Amino acid sequence: MIFEGKTAIVTGGASGMGKATALRFTQEGANVVLADVDRDALKSAEREIGKKAVGVPCDVRNFEEVASTVNFAVKSFGSLDFLINCAGGNSCRIFNRHAEFCDLPIEQIRWGIDVNLMGTVYFCHEAMRQMKAQKSGVIINFGSITGIEGDICGMDYAISKSAIMNGLNKSLAMLGAKYGVRVNCVAPGPVLTRPAMANMKTALGRAADPMEIVDMVLYLCSDKGGFITGETVLMDGGRHLMMNG
Repeated sequence: MIFEGKTAIVTGGASGMGKATALRFTQEGANVVLADVDRDALKSAEREIGKKAVGVPCDVRNFEEVASTVNFAVKSFGSLDFLINCAGGNSCRIFNRHAEFCDLPIEQIRWGIDVNLMGTVYFCHEAMRQMKAQKSGVIINFGSITGIEGDICGMDYAISKSAIMNGLNKSLAMLGAKYGVRVNCVAPGPVLTRPAMANMKTALGRAADPMEIVDMVLYLCSDKGGFITGETVLMDGGRHLMMNG
């Protein structure tokens, strides 16, 4: 119960990596606010995770909803100790429209950047204010191997993840260090949250089990990771090693 009495917000918390991360936080004693745009999935996740999880409908593209979610967490539990930004997705998969960047509608590209980048920026903006005031906290953002590889179709996803892994992660860590706030990024390669991920090649010959990623998130949030900040932990099974053959 290493997070007993602590409070976490997990964005995209109703499914996938978000839900898996939220579940582990509650198992370690934390209160968790699940922020997700899917109201039905939120209700289901609340039932599945248990009484320490509270779902809050939130579209990460809407700054007012983001600010309200952070305020809810603080008012409900007294502090905000962890922010885990899991919300995101490749717009080509979400819209089921695959084409080269210049042939995609700008609305799809805007959606990808708003969800993956601006949603993360909005939550970091509000969480950092609270953590600065309480002089403690940990922020974990999610990057991706795609932010290193690039993508001629889902370029909005690659742009967003690259920005998170570099400019946002390092800048926030520099700011947070003055106030006892640590900021790190976890950048997965293929993860078996979807069966199709098993088809992506890695040097280790497999995709990650979701819990391998969750374990890293919890380690970085714990006192064991207390001397780590401003880092992007690439968890891609060595996929980046294959980029140059």
